[in-house]
This record gives sequence, C-alpha cells and structure tokens, in this order.
Amino acid sequence: MSQVTIQIGGRSFDVVCQEGEENFLHAAAAMLDEEAQKLNGVGSRITESRMLLMAGLLLADRTAATEEKLAGVDKNVFSKATNSEIMDHANQLEVKLRAAEAELAVVKAQSSESIEDKSNLIETNSLRRERDDAVATLRQIVDKFKLVANS
Repeated sequence: MSQVTIQIGGRSFDVVCQEGEENFLHAAAAMLDEEAQKLNGVGSRITESRMLLMAGLLLADRTAATEEKLAGVDKNVFSKATNSEIMDHANQLEVKLRAAEAELAVVKAQSSESIEDKSNLIETNSLRRERDDAVATLRQIVDKFKLVANS
C-alpha cells in the first residue's frame, strides 16, 4: 500500500492506494479538484463535505452522460463477424488501398509532366521574348544605318 497526499478544492487529503496506482489516483484527484475549484469560485462558503459531495456528483453526472453516449455506439463492429469475414474485409481494404496508391502515383506522374510542360513553355516563351528583343534591336540598327547612308 502507498500513501499519497492529494489536493482537492485547496485542501490536502492523505489517502492510501495500491502500489502502482498512484498516477491514477492523482489523475482522479485532479478531475475532482477541477470540479471543486469551480464550486469554490462561485463565492459561497460551503463545507468541505458538501464541496466534495457536489464535485463528486458533477463528475458522476458527466460519467453517466458519457456512458449513455457510448451505449449507443457499436463498440466492436466485428464482434459478430467470423475470422474469415474479417480477413475478407481486410483483403478488400488492402485491394482498395493498392488501387488508391496506384491512382496517386498516376496523378503524381501527370502533375510532374505538367510541371515539366509548363517549365518548357516558360523557357520557350522566354526564348521568344529574347529573339523578339534581338530582332527589334537589329531593326533599329538597320534603320539607323539607312538614315546615315541616306544623309
């Protein structure tokens, strides 16, 4: 047995627990303390026993609501399935995964080609602009020579 001191609502309590359960006790005490702090923050002075009772009830209410939600959820979808049905389902999922991976590879390849095409187009447009600029410069030089030759 281990003796642990916990804080709840600004008050210290010495409690005993099984060896190795100290962390769980501290976690539970922290939850209870959180609720107790809310009650202390209300402004009214309540007795220690009343504060612990109310904090415990608030946690119990939250736990009951959570359990109610979980009761409506099928916790184990495969609980009634046979091993072969589970394996069949797993195989189907694996086939779908491979198909999705293959489709992703195709999309990546297409986007890579598209990037290369765009890169080539940009280079081609850049070269065209440079050629057009060079032609325009040569025309200006030729025009100047014509002017000088005619003068």
